[in-house]
Amino acid sequence: MNDFSYYNPTKIEFGRGKEKNIGKYIKEAGYESVLLVYGTGSIKKSSLYDDTITSLQEAGISFEELDGVVSNPLLSRVNDGIKIAKEKKLQAVLGVGGGSVADSVKAIAIGALYEGDVWDFFTQKAEIKQALPVFTVMTLAATASEMNGNSVVMKDETKQKYSIQSVLVNPVLSVINPELMASVPKDYLAYSAVDAIAHSIEVYFTASSHPNFNSRIVESIIKSIMETTEILIKDPDNYEARGEFAWVATQALNGLTPAGTAGGTFPNHMIEHALSALYNVAHGAGLSVVIPAWMKWYKEKNLPMFERFAKEVFNLEGADAGINALESWFEKIGSPVTLEQAGIPQAGIKDLAENAAELGKLWGLSEAYTPEVISAILQKA
Repeated sequence: MNDFSYYNPTKIEFGRGKEKNIGKYIKEAGYESVLLVYGTGSIKKSSLYDDTITSLQEAGISFEELDGVVSNPLLSRVNDGIKIAKEKKLQAVLGVGGGSVADSVKAIAIGALYEGDVWDFFTQKAEIKQALPVFTVMTLAATASEMNGNSVVMKDETKQKYSIQSVLVNPVLSVINPELMASVPKDYLAYSAVDAIAHSIEVYFTASSHPNFNSRIVESIIKSIMETTEILIKDPDNYEARGEFAWVATQALNGLTPAGTAGGTFPNHMIEHALSALYNVAHGAGLSVVIPAWMKWYKEKNLPMFERFAKEVFNLEGADAGINALESWFEKIGSPVTLEQAGIPQAGIKDLAENAAELGKLWGLSEAYTPEVISAILQKA
């Protein structure tokens, strides 16, 4: 085990009906006003919007609203939220929705206490030193945004999809009610499964040191995601499977799996951000295209781990068998595994590679992942 510091300050309220207490939770934390952020209206098709408003009102929490957050969240909408939070002098930010909403509220929370352009943090021109407190009510399990300090936002004009990370925007409290996730369509269930697997698998394969305990956690996460996904495809109302899926997805990126490892990187996410930025592909759909292609390209660099993956996850022998099994499973659940299936022309590979390589410079991956290398990986897709 390598030396590490592990701290996760987020409180999770898990279970049926917990979202109806969000006003009370915010009040108990000592805040009296929030910016309520949500997506393009799906929460109004259920009772969730009304329940949230009622809970805030009953707790005496004043609020302003920002709607219209889209998949692959936009910097322009984040800036709209920052403006409201500053003008109204709001004390906290509440996101009700999926990962894109959570990403947006974290960026708003940082920008609300910064006099410059919030994009400075995403390009590493500024250091995050303060933020408004964040609360979330999750309607989708995938990103683990409910229990981490990560935020991914795209700058509209330049199609740069960049990220920030800070414990200062770990939610103070997040509500996970599996019942709120029962209406997620099968395609987005599949994309969510891929995303959760990707979060745990990247360091698993790229780390220079990965203790057995961590490897077993990752393997358990992957197998649990696969098992529960297959149950939910057949039975979307299965609360037990929905709950397990949600909690497992949270563990995949809340800091647990990489603690004690060394040298891990996220090249699949780096490449995928270009796909979703330039072609508006759902994040998980883009990952299911990139991951098998990257695995075929990378396997010789850490062959023992790929052989272990095949054995422990699929009970198969050999690296290629494990890669093919994962790719086949992505296809089985309805997630694309080729650029063509994702609606991306082969002619777009050059632009994708250049876009991803620019992000690679910020992530310290530019030496290993040049545009030529990224193009070679995408050619395998």
